[in-house]
Amino acid sequence: MILDRITIEPDKMAGQPCIRGLRIPVATVVAMVADGMTTAEIFADLPELEVEDVAQALRYAAAAVRERELPLRHPREVLGRREPFATIGGQPDRGKARRRACDRSGDEPSH
Repeated sequence: MILDRITIEPDKMAGQPCIRGLRIPVATVVAMVADGMTTAEIFADLPELEVEDVAQALRYAAAAVRERELPLRHPREVLGRREPFATIGGQPDRGKARRRACDRSGDEPSH
């Protein structure tokens, strides 16, 4: 895979991977795509970019993720405690105790 549009210059943008030596970080372009922006919207915001710049930014991000193990956590782990994210009317979910019992026993709750 050739990524000739991605540059890393220690004296520019603190060495972040950028597009063609411009001060446009790959992370910015990837975030724009992740936020649902169309290429037309991205080009309107960053007219210096070309279609292949966006494609290579995504390829670079995919390769970077493949190269390292990301620190992902179980979605219910918060600050080392297992807590539910769900709330009802701003109050903790009423099924919390039942889920905790299931977590300990490994069984499904009975209804």
